[in-house]
Amino acid sequence: MPLVIVLHNHQIVDANFCDIIKENMKTKFRAYLLLFLIVILGLFLRTWNINDAPPGVYPDEAVNGIDAQTANDTGEYQWFYPANNGREGLFMNLIALCFNIWGTSVLTLKLPSIICGTLTIWGTFLLAKEIFKKNRVGLMSAFLVATSFWAINFSRISFRANMLPVILVFSFYFLFRGLRTRKTIDFALGGLIFGLGLHSYIAFRIAPLILVATFVAILLTRRNFIKEYWKQIVTFIVFCTLSAAPMLYTFFIAHPESWESRTGSVSVFNSEINDGHPIKAFLRSFGLSLAKYTFWGDQNWRHNYPPYPLLDPVSGVAFLFGFIYSLWRFLRLAYQRIFKKISSSRLEVYTFLISWFFIMLVPEFMTAEGNPHALRAIGTIPVVFIFSSLTFEFFIRKSELYTPLFKKMVIFIITLMFISIGLFNAIKYHYFWAKSQETARSFDKNLMDVSIYLKTLPPSEEKFIVAESMQRIPIQLFNWNMPNTHYIYPGELKEINPMRDNFSIIMTDENSEVLNYLIDKFPDLKVEKITNEFNLNFYVMK
Repeated sequence: MPLVIVLHNHQIVDANFCDIIKENMKTKFRAYLLLFLIVILGLFLRTWNINDAPPGVYPDEAVNGIDAQTANDTGEYQWFYPANNGREGLFMNLIALCFNIWGTSVLTLKLPSIICGTLTIWGTFLLAKEIFKKNRVGLMSAFLVATSFWAINFSRISFRANMLPVILVFSFYFLFRGLRTRKTIDFALGGLIFGLGLHSYIAFRIAPLILVATFVAILLTRRNFIKEYWKQIVTFIVFCTLSAAPMLYTFFIAHPESWESRTGSVSVFNSEINDGHPIKAFLRSFGLSLAKYTFWGDQNWRHNYPPYPLLDPVSGVAFLFGFIYSLWRFLRLAYQRIFKKISSSRLEVYTFLISWFFIMLVPEFMTAEGNPHALRAIGTIPVVFIFSSLTFEFFIRKSELYTPLFKKMVIFIITLMFISIGLFNAIKYHYFWAKSQETARSFDKNLMDVSIYLKTLPPSEEKFIVAESMQRIPIQLFNWNMPNTHYIYPGELKEINPMRDNFSIIMTDENSEVLNYLIDKFPDLKVEKITNEFNLNFYVMK
């Protein structure tokens, strides 16, 4: 009889164990299905109507494309491109790859940005899930990144800064995963990806301080950490150094002048900028850097929808609450560890998040020019939305203390909030911001109009484009091998000497001095003013 009871109990345990496994599999399936849908939504918001939103290709984007096209033509792919104040070469080389495979177009110019922005959604899920051990926090963080106006906007602009968030989230994910699994491969991948950051954007150069701060917190919470993890630490450093080596060579041997770039000239401690009041300039810059998320945002139409903050009202309030909560947890845990000798692994997490946020703000608040500045703070995108998701997680967790009905009501309200966030930001970007005249003007929409117009002219017709050095770049990029095309500076109008009767002169904007000179020189030509839907003009003489 006892044997029967034992066998029966074993059957019950086995049945319960199988039920648990099945439930875990269902939970994982639901989580990854939701993640897949979130990533698809994010990809859609980053690609839909890409030719017209944003309206135009800004010259700084086109410079990247020019370097990529030149590299394809010459076969000289560089680690560092010195033009336009100098830029790390990885992004331009990715554009060159896209041009090689799919041809030169607005989509292929922006495709690396789109891919980086979409991967950031996935990486944010993995990182948030890893450090908080909850799919729910990861999914909420990923959704907020996917539908954020701020993240969507930069993912649709061909700036190399878009590589920074994706590099940070994946390198940090593998690092924290390695701390859990103790597998060398995780530290190798984390180091390899982190080293790539030096190939991305100038703001990354301060990112190692995040590792330093987190390392200090780990030493405070884990005994014998170095003794137990020294091999993994060495692995991380070796792989990081290997992937960063080409840029280390570039910055300290080949182009040492490019390491500081233009940072010194725009620093808050530059007396020409701070008027002899460095502390005042610093505090103002720091305050604006913090205010941009919830109160008063970037006033540059390429970066934001002025005068509104970077975040929508719901995400903004959630960020503020989540940031304050995280800061309080960090200070409390640090106090307990230092003064009461109470250790908690949560100190590692909150030290990591708080240091990430403030350190990735340094490139913005240490600069006195153009603040608040959403682009310089792009490295904070993942952590900002992790803070926001912690607010929603806080209320869901509190609701579990009450009745199941109350919890369902809270989850229902939060679900409505997330739907409203997605709709609000999608409509804000695609309907209001993308159709604004100020946005079109900030992206020099008339330059793309000239580029498109050139394609309508016969190849045999001579074409003279009167434009400054940056204005001509988008036009050149999308008309790379167009025959009989000449680019003339406004001060070099005497060089317009057509070889045949069939020719056109195109001016990218209104300049009465240039126009009057050309009318006097070519009295038989007619002047046509071409106006786009944003009431922006260019002029054609033919």
